[in-house]
Amino acid sequence: MIAKVVVDVPSGQTDRLFDYLVPKELEEVVQNGVRVVVPFGPRQIQGFVVQIVDETNVSKIKPISDILDFLPVLTEELLELGDWLTLKTLCYKVSAYQVMLPAAMRSKVKKNIRLLDSKIDQISEELKNLFVNGDTVGWEDVVKKGRHYFPLIQKEIKLGNLEVDYVVKDKLSKKKQRFVRAAVSKEELLLTIEALSTRADKQKKALVFFVEHEEDILVTDLLSITGVTRSTIKTLVEKGLLVEEDKEIYRDPFAERTFKQTKPLQLTSLQQEALNPISQSIEINKHDTFLLHGVTGSGKTEVYLQAIDKVLARGKEAIVLVPEISLTPQMVTRFKGRFGSKVAVLHSGLSMGEKYDEWRKIQRKEVDVVVGARSAIFAPFENLGIIIIDEEHEGSYKQEENPRYHAKDVAIYRGKYYNCPVVLGSATPSLETYARAKKGVYTLLPLVERVNKSEMPKVDIVDMREELKEGNRSMFSRSLFEKLEERLNKGEQSVLFLNRRGYSTFVMCRDCGYVPTCPHCDISLTFHRNSNTLKCHYCAYEERMPSTCHECESEHIRFFGSGTQKVEEELAKVLPHARVIRMDVDTTRKKGSHEKLLDAFGEGQADILLGTQMIAKGLDFPNITLVGVLAADTMLYLPDFRASERTFQLLTQVSGRAGRHEKEGEVVVQTYTPEHYSIELVRKHDYIGFFHHEMNVRKYGGYPPYYYVALVGVSHPELTKVIQVTEKITTFIKGEVSEQAVVLGPVASPIARIKDRYRYQCLIKYKNEPRLPEILKEVQQHFQREMSQGDLYISIDMNPYMFM
Repeated sequence: MIAKVVVDVPSGQTDRLFDYLVPKELEEVVQNGVRVVVPFGPRQIQGFVVQIVDETNVSKIKPISDILDFLPVLTEELLELGDWLTLKTLCYKVSAYQVMLPAAMRSKVKKNIRLLDSKIDQISEELKNLFVNGDTVGWEDVVKKGRHYFPLIQKEIKLGNLEVDYVVKDKLSKKKQRFVRAAVSKEELLLTIEALSTRADKQKKALVFFVEHEEDILVTDLLSITGVTRSTIKTLVEKGLLVEEDKEIYRDPFAERTFKQTKPLQLTSLQQEALNPISQSIEINKHDTFLLHGVTGSGKTEVYLQAIDKVLARGKEAIVLVPEISLTPQMVTRFKGRFGSKVAVLHSGLSMGEKYDEWRKIQRKEVDVVVGARSAIFAPFENLGIIIIDEEHEGSYKQEENPRYHAKDVAIYRGKYYNCPVVLGSATPSLETYARAKKGVYTLLPLVERVNKSEMPKVDIVDMREELKEGNRSMFSRSLFEKLEERLNKGEQSVLFLNRRGYSTFVMCRDCGYVPTCPHCDISLTFHRNSNTLKCHYCAYEERMPSTCHECESEHIRFFGSGTQKVEEELAKVLPHARVIRMDVDTTRKKGSHEKLLDAFGEGQADILLGTQMIAKGLDFPNITLVGVLAADTMLYLPDFRASERTFQLLTQVSGRAGRHEKEGEVVVQTYTPEHYSIELVRKHDYIGFFHHEMNVRKYGGYPPYYYVALVGVSHPELTKVIQVTEKITTFIKGEVSEQAVVLGPVASPIARIKDRYRYQCLIKYKNEPRLPEILKEVQQHFQREMSQGDLYISIDMNPYMFM
């Protein structure tokens, strides 16, 4: 048997399959999708088995040294998906496979074989020898005793008597707790109770508990219920009346929360119309991509929940992606409330161990629904019935490092494989998605009104230039301030949105104009009031706030621009009786903090929720009647062709937080450019108008969806080297692509230096260049040696979302 293995060395020369001999004793165990340890030059490294064949043309073939899994961690479909990702994103095969696994399985692994609870009698006599000293045996010990154990172990794992326990860097073991149960029958317990002396009162109490309860119980729970001590339990264990054992329990990130069970709601006629075609696809196992274009508050989530219900009824599985922001806690509550323990949740707010346990629930088929951020699209399901991407326009679905995939593309690929529908939901779909729906590539499902027929909130655009002219230098326009006061008096809640954290955007000396900048990046430092420091939001450099100017030693240092900290301070001055909760990266660093802050707001512990874009989506509180956008222009003038689209999307999303229930909602948008179409059209809630206007702009400029774009980025500590390499690449690409393609560059990136590395880029706009991936692969290979030496870095993005 020959195994074709992808080795864990991400470089051009190793991006292919290597042949290894499968030793006799491993023949029954090695299969596609398992991880193995193989000799590679002088070292031992990890690899993935991709194919098993009978012959090889390699003359001197080395054997596999060890296996890391008994059951495949990658299914046949995920292996195929890895091949497709490699071609689509120009990444290395091993990077494509690694991204599909939880981080815990990418670290150095110590492996144990564990006997599951009281299964010793069910395993073969030969295997019992391994467990003479306890229920866990180290993998190294098994290897020393002989590889003939491998197929026996694999058989018992499949039967559910043994399991593999990965301990990662001694940091990630499975979580265990001590349980106790009766070791003898009820009759024997009753006889023992009668025979015990009157002084053995505590022993009697413990035994009476087990006469009344048959199930295992946590030792700590038993102590608190019966009032007995540990020594009592120990005595009863020594007498052979009770048995103590450690059992694995999943690290459950939601263990302390109870989710109120919910029932499907009565759908409106519009929701039903949207659900019908999705249901039809589910019933006839047909792959369709649907765009559920529903205004904010139109009940998209209920449509998702009822579609998943239909999928589960057919014995299939569902993946639901939501934008990160530690997964809008309200979304998790809705899914857990409807489907309970059938739901696994994957997001960046979980610890490494929690993510690993949630992933194992999926792999072991203990759950049918996964709710997660971008990487949950790789959940190892084998019978998918639907994939849903909520807020499909969000940039966080695009991975910015290798492999640079977009979750939407992966979802559609998997949907085709399983013949199941993919549902993309948004109030403000990306232009590319909506254009495809208009052309009939996707099926458009419109949800044009809110569930309870409530009106869309009234949007008031305030021109801050006029406020300045009339002497208002505050960060709140008079209109917004009056409305905030009015809400406080009525006992209603408000949301204030500002897409900038920190206290002020930059600091400047009024005498000489000096602005403190980061010594490692070409970016000004942001002032943070609570720590009295200037911080770089790109490389985390920080320094103390100077009392005098570094250049001219003047004391006239002024703060420019406002961040969320400054707004919070200002609110305390002008509305001292208002209770404010601030939500930004600085206040949500701790685990579970998103949830705590939102729960507090939902329970009415604050009048104003102030935050960055993490408060713009997914919030649904009945008492929010006012939304204020403090600076609508912050994203409008970024050097990015999607700047207008992102501004429109963000303003529409944040406006949608107001008046979602009985009470009417109002929105105040403060801006210095009220005449800009993306701001003007938010006032009318006119997505269609925005779509047509922006499509004309894109057509004129030659950008998606009329053209595809690819971005080549180059970085190096030396400026001359960066310019020289980028020029070389641009000239080569221009000579290879057709005349219809447009190659722009070389040019410095918008932020020309980050972490002491200079950055240049070149942009390719094209309609049909079948050879482009091949051309860009050639570029990668040409500079491979220089890149492996560490100083030169070339990134290629076939579908860029970030140009900074």
